[in-house]
Amino acid sequence: MLAIGLTGGIGSGKSSVADLLARRGAVLVDADEIAREVVEPGGPAYRSVVERFGDGVRARDGTIDRAALAGVVFSDPAALADLNAITHPIIGAVMSARLAELSRSAVAVSVVVVPLLRREHVDALGLRAVVVVDCTIEVAIDRLVRLRGMAEPDARARIAAQPPREDRLALADYVVDNSGTYEELEQQVDALWGWIQSLGG
Repeated sequence: MLAIGLTGGIGSGKSSVADLLARRGAVLVDADEIAREVVEPGGPAYRSVVERFGDGVRARDGTIDRAALAGVVFSDPAALADLNAITHPIIGAVMSARLAELSRSAVAVSVVVVPLLRREHVDALGLRAVVVVDCTIEVAIDRLVRLRGMAEPDARARIAAQPPREDRLALADYVVDNSGTYEELEQQVDALWGWIQSLGG
């Protein structure tokens, strides 16, 4: 099985690229989805998150209130570091297990979607190549405000909390420039899919 890493900053459109690759036959392993799973009640990170951040991050039904948690960690670098220290090792272990399971199946291409992909993740997950979805910071802010309803200061804070754009691009084996229209993005993903298939040859 060919495992490809897919990353990009918030607002870059990596989810759109992941969806388009899935339509072309890739199986997705999404770190954000796994991050939600591991903090569900009974999940492996739930108790530690509540113990660290208190009942204020729990909704009435006992689930983690993701907006409340985000409000805490994105304004406090130490809190964000604590959350990452709790969740990232667990998320990584789940991702590795899913990839091992897929490798024993008939899946030809898996796309591993990781917002904060680093070189050590590439090695640990056995990724053959890294695709970076890129756009300018101003385009990303516009999307977060217009499409997700964020206030502009919140959007800028989220972007500032992530590793610099240059660091992501330094990891890239292939860059998708998603500064344009959805139709242009589809054309780029067609080219990307052809490139991915060539790696398996």
